[in-house]
Amino acid sequence: MADTAAQRRHDPDARQFASDNYAGVHPEVMAALALANGGHQVSYGEDAYTEHLQDLMAGLFGAGVEAYPVFNGTGANVIGLQALTDRWGAVICAEGAHINVDEGGAPERMGGLKLHTVATPDGKLTPALVDKHAWGFEDEHRAMPQVVSITQSTEVGTRYTPDEVRALAEHTHELGMRLHMDGARLANAAAALGVPVREFTSDAGVDVLSFGATKNGALGGEAVVVLDPAGVSHLKHLRKLSMQLASKMRFVSVQFEALLADGLWLRLADHANAMAQRLAVGVREIDGVEILYPVEANGVFARLPHDVSRRLMKRHRFYFWDEAAGDVRWMCAFDTTEEDVDAFLAALREEMGR
Repeated sequence: MADTAAQRRHDPDARQFASDNYAGVHPEVMAALALANGGHQVSYGEDAYTEHLQDLMAGLFGAGVEAYPVFNGTGANVIGLQALTDRWGAVICAEGAHINVDEGGAPERMGGLKLHTVATPDGKLTPALVDKHAWGFEDEHRAMPQVVSITQSTEVGTRYTPDEVRALAEHTHELGMRLHMDGARLANAAAALGVPVREFTSDAGVDVLSFGATKNGALGGEAVVVLDPAGVSHLKHLRKLSMQLASKMRFVSVQFEALLADGLWLRLADHANAMAQRLAVGVREIDGVEILYPVEANGVFARLPHDVSRRLMKRHRFYFWDEAAGDVRWMCAFDTTEEDVDAFLAALREEMGR
């Protein structure tokens, strides 16, 4: 390790269940960053690593796709949605979608987009739910629905099957709209489904995808992947306009190479999913704690007494999902261990027994 004047200011053995963003960088990704360091490479994406990233993405999603690395998931979503809409366009999404509740109004303020939101029982849209807002296309008094945006896996830890995505894509396209996928936890869905990722993305009819890596072992890297380049233009200009063009892009792109080249991204996601399953099994054995949604990725959503949650938060940090209802979210990461899960369960049992 190179010498540095910086000091370690945290406990490297500490684990939390608040977010998979709390996890650090996987060693192979860190090694890849060091490998890409040194010497000069052309800036703003004309480097060898970003060029190779196009081949990696083509291997996952099919020939002809285009990948645009960006800094973060909010930027990826806003750029992807802008690329699919006119100035008067609107996006249909689930009420709990990240673009609606967790991006600080960026799609509206920065993207100039109107969001038509739909309440869902499990975080997932269906053709029937889309139809609640898929109307008034020629009404100049109403923002025109042009895009349906779904999240895979969803904000409540559920996932779409390839058939469900295909049904949405076919319905969306029949209405003259496009399908966008927020893939902040795409790896967790792919690992859980056990099918090639293209089966529920490019082959199923998704037009533009936000490909997340930060939650799955990267230092900080996402990508907008255009699966249907014929339907999108000037995305590189949108990326610059949206302040998402990295000057030293090789350090974003090489992280994807480390994750994708030998399937590391799926192994990391599969482990995080397995830890969520272990957590869910233990939680179901504790009286007074209710699991709210099927555990299909790396998150467990539960309901328990407020006082228990507040005490437990002092021992293991996590967040309320709906504080009024007593709902909480517990996330597992690529570096969560069985011992971490068992320690959390022991603390939960203790607090519930008080």
